[in-house]
Amino acid sequence: MNNRNSGLKRDDETMDTLFHGSLSILQKKKGYRFSVDSPLLAHFATLRKGERVVDLGTGSGVIAMILALRFPETKIAEVEIQQELADMAERNIALNGLGDRIRVHPGDVKGIRETFAPKSFDAAVFNPPYRRLNSGKINPNYERAVARHEITGTIDDFLAAARYLLKDYGRAYVIYPASRGVQLIAGMRRHGMEPKKIRIVYSDSLSGAVFILAEGVKGAGEEVEIMPPLFIYGSDGGYSDEMDRMLGGASLAIPS
Repeated sequence: MNNRNSGLKRDDETMDTLFHGSLSILQKKKGYRFSVDSPLLAHFATLRKGERVVDLGTGSGVIAMILALRFPETKIAEVEIQQELADMAERNIALNGLGDRIRVHPGDVKGIRETFAPKSFDAAVFNPPYRRLNSGKINPNYERAVARHEITGTIDDFLAAARYLLKDYGRAYVIYPASRGVQLIAGMRRHGMEPKKIRIVYSDSLSGAVFILAEGVKGAGEEVEIMPPLFIYGSDGGYSDEMDRMLGGASLAIPS
C-alpha cells in the first residue's frame, strides 16, 4: 500500500478495484459489500456539465465515485444513515482523490429537510432497500440488513426525499427488483416524478427479469421510453460485453 493509502484501510476491510484500477473501493470483509446493482445504476444515470447530484443511501460511496469518474464536471452529495459506512465513504473519497467533488452528509433520508434546502439538486440516484421487513430472513449482519431490508426507509421515503431535493424537471435514477417494479413506477407518479426511461435487466437471455432501471422526471408529462434489455451474462456464462465494460475487470454478485 502506498503512502497515500496508509491509514485509510482498516484491518476488517478489503480494498477492491473497478475499471482496471481507476477506482479503489474499501469494503467490509463481512459487512455490507456492493453488488452488481450499484454499477448498473451508475451507468444508467445521465448527468450534465455542472449539475449537482445527490446519492441517497450511498453506503461505501461506490455509485457516487463511478458517477464522478464518468462525469468529471459534476458535484455530488452523499447521504448515509449508518455512521460507520459514512466514515468508509469519506475514506473512499480520500483514497481516490475526489474530496473537491464529493461530500458525505451523515443522515436519514426521512429527515432530509434538516440537511438540505428544497430544490437543491439537478439529479438524484438511489439503490434503496428493496425487501419488506416481513419478507424473508433478515441478515444477522446489521449493515447488510439495513442495505437490503426496509428497516430505516422504504421506497416511498426515498422518493419523497428526491421530490423535495430535486429542482423542477430534475431527474431521479433508481434501480429496484423487477418483481417490485409496479411499486416503483406507481411510487414515482405518486411523488410527482413521471417515468421517462425504463430499462429491464436480465441475468441472461433465457432468464426472467432481475432488475428495473427507471428515470423519473419531476413535473414532466406522460410518455416513456422503453430501452433495449440489458443482459448481465452472455451465452458463454461470462459477463456480456456491455456488462464487462461497466465493471472494468471486477467480478460482482447479483444480490439475493
